[in-house]
Amino acid sequence: MIGCIIQARVNSTRLPKKVLKNIDDKNTVLEYVINQVKYSKKIDRIVIATTTTKDDDIITIIAKKNDCDYFRGSEKDVLDRYYYCAKKFNFDSIVRITSDCPLIDPQVIDNVIEKFESKNYDYVTNTFPRTFPKGLDVEIFSFTTLEQIWREAKLPSEREHVTQFILNHNEFKIGNIEYKDNLSNLRWTLDQKEDFEFLSNIIKKIQTRPILINHVLKILSDEPELSKINAGIDPNEGIKKSKKEDTDFLKKE
Repeated sequence: MIGCIIQARVNSTRLPKKVLKNIDDKNTVLEYVINQVKYSKKIDRIVIATTTTKDDDIITIIAKKNDCDYFRGSEKDVLDRYYYCAKKFNFDSIVRITSDCPLIDPQVIDNVIEKFESKNYDYVTNTFPRTFPKGLDVEIFSFTTLEQIWREAKLPSEREHVTQFILNHNEFKIGNIEYKDNLSNLRWTLDQKEDFEFLSNIIKKIQTRPILINHVLKILSDEPELSKINAGIDPNEGIKKSKKEDTDFLKKE
């Protein structure tokens, strides 16, 4: 069974409660992610993986409202949360999506899954190297691989970012899909208030559902100034923070 685990929590550090923001007159950011993922033809089950903190009770309410299963686990050890979630639902393969990507493209999801199924890969993504806009990130890995990294990963960045251990070690068979053009400079994710302004503007201009990469590119071709709204934000801010925690961790060892 291919399960999609969408990680979501309220207390994000850079833009608190970002997944609860109403990005149009009907849906929160998290609901947009769920609705986009539901258009995937390859995913068998969607689970929202949140934390056990009281603040995240609202995440479970949103999951139930949108006919999704949910799982509650560690707040900071996201790898641990993924492992026990996948184990509970007996997933053979896991698609990882983050809840700050309301423009996630279900066709891209299915393309990544097809690549994973084509050979005996441990892990397939569209970010290694990145040619898709940030915010269209998709990863898939086997439960066997997840269990291995859950057992072996020690660094804070490897526990927080789930698949970082795979990228840090060359023992895994990794596949990647690339876009026909390099769009890695485009930012379609939600971390800052400028990102929210950009995404809100894009979503209100597109009536088609699901929203696909070509729909967004058409808007940006017609109105290139929209990309300037959230330009200049460091795309690696999150991983840099975790790498600093790695340094502090290693000093204590």
